[in-house]
Parts: sequence; structure tokens; C-alpha cells
Amino acid sequence: MVSKWYLISKIKSSSYRKNVLILLHKKEMTPRELEKEAKIKISHISRALKELSELGLVKCLTPDTRRSKIYSITKLGKDILKKL
Repeated sequence: MVSKWYLISKIKSSSYRKNVLILLHKKEMTPRELEKEAKIKISHISRALKELSELGLVKCLTPDTRRSKIYSITKLGKDILKKL
């Protein structure tokens, strides 16, 4: 398990990861919805979601669907966001 300080530094080092985490704290979203809300290219959104998912900060609620996957922030993600 990685330390909370490591997770905080990973979020602070990327505005894409930070923006995605903040938006998912408000509500569950698909990558396209995140793209529209954050005005960030989908390629950056996809990479940020993958990295945040690997860190355990977000999770995919619909992993079996091929398109329009819905993502949500995890409890750990909420805890880390409070410390930013």
C-alpha cells in the first residue's frame, strides 16, 4: 500500500488528475462528460482515469461495458481530496 503523502503528491503534480478527482467528487461521470466539464482532451481524461484507478482513488462502476463507462470517486479518493 502506498502512503497518503505519495497519493497527495501524485494528485498535486497533475492538474488533469486533480480536475478529474474534483469533478468525480461532485457526481459519477463518463469520460465524455468529464471532457465536456473540464474542457480537457479525452486522451488526457482517459490517462488520468487509468492512473487514478490504479492508485485506488476512482473506480469504474460499469467495467463490463465497452463504451460509456461510468466512474466514481472512492472513499480513499475523497480522503485524499480533503487533504489538498
